Amino acid sequence: MTRYVFKMPDLGEGTVEAELVAWHVKVGDLVEEDQIMAEVMTDKAAVEVPAPVKGRVLVINAAPGDMVPVGSELVVFDTDSGEEAAGGAARPEQAPAAAATGPTAPAVAARRSEPPPEAAPPASTLRSGEISTVAEERGRPGRIMASPATRRRAREAGVDLAEVRGSGPGGRITREDFEAALKGQSAPVAAASPGPATPARRTGTEEIKVIGVRRLIATRMSEAKRNIPHFSYVEEVDVTELESLRAHLNEDLPQGAPSLTYLPFIAAALCKVLEDFPQCNALHDAERGMLIRHQAVHLGVATQTPEGLKVPVVRHAEARSLWDLAGEIRRVSEAARGGKASREELTGSTITITSLGRLGGIVSTPIINAPEMGIIGVNKAVERPVVVNGTVAVRRIMNLSSSFDHRFVDGYDAAAMVQALRQKLEHPATIFIRR
Repeated sequence: MTRYVFKMPDLGEGTVEAELVAWHVKVGDLVEEDQIMAEVMTDKAAVEVPAPVKGRVLVINAAPGDMVPVGSELVVFDTDSGEEAAGGAARPEQAPAAAATGPTAPAVAARRSEPPPEAAPPASTLRSGEISTVAEERGRPGRIMASPATRRRAREAGVDLAEVRGSGPGGRITREDFEAALKGQSAPVAAASPGPATPARRTGTEEIKVIGVRRLIATRMSEAKRNIPHFSYVEEVDVTELESLRAHLNEDLPQGAPSLTYLPFIAAALCKVLEDFPQCNALHDAERGMLIRHQAVHLGVATQTPEGLKVPVVRHAEARSLWDLAGEIRRVSEAARGGKASREELTGSTITITSLGRLGGIVSTPIINAPEMGIIGVNKAVERPVVVNGTVAVRRIMNLSSSFDHRFVDGYDAAAMVQALRQKLEHPATIFIRR
């Protein structure tokens, strides 16, 4: 046997360790060279780890959630393993059948050839006389469906199983049903009264290890909220005219083309406004004690994905047309949701927009995507009666909920920036007028 030890590779950018997120192989598997065998995550991105050689997995030295230092042993392979080794090893599920002897063997074989509608107790836990009893129960409708162990406990406790409602497949009485009956929590079948069923009591807990993207999100959100004094500001925006323009532009779209949403309009307006508020388009370099103001607007678009919230980036949003913005927002968001966004597409934003779409609610308090200075939250747009020039009219109103780093953005400047953004959205023609 030739052993090959694979160590955690250096993933670059000064990474000294990575979190093991998931395994795609297990001990005993025969893998091909370059076959994806694991996923790891650094503070920058998720990385797939391919197998360096062809061989059988002998040892796996990390579990999902473990932080693995660069250079430590990750997997041990046997590179001499071939197809004959794979065929020579008995599969675990074949061992009991090969070892079965005596009067129980035919019964076990019969049960395998004719799958039951529900799982039976393992043959090793039943006496030879009990196996035929279980098979007989399944073959004869109308009988009380319960395991021999449950029947024995019922006899000892003096419980009539005919009075116990079974919650298992086909009305089978489970261990939980029997224990509930002992505690007086199960209503007799004969005593069931017409009307709505009594809601079942739910018990139990589920433990979910916080790993991967969810761990990274938790860490970054905690650090942002702990280290950044948030200043939140909410403003109403009348988007009636913006909605009219949006609907008009969508009418002329080719069939099958995706329609415009509010986001590209808000992004275009934000790029214009930031020319007058550069302190809001900046990053804080805490290690150097510096603020880095950007002339370019690299717009982060908070996107919900199956792994959690990600922020893909639209590069140079200030230099894109409305249609280009709409297409790029859609592209990077879909890439993030599909897990195909590159590391470059998920880093480097200078300010972020977050929106829950139709779930946007009335007000939100978004958390800043550090090291940025601000984040703009888009709430849902609804028609409401408002006073316009002294009369009541129905207008389409949408709230903008923003947060700013109060260490470097004063409240006055934050409010002034949002007010300027509101003005452009309420008069959408000004978004496209050059100075």
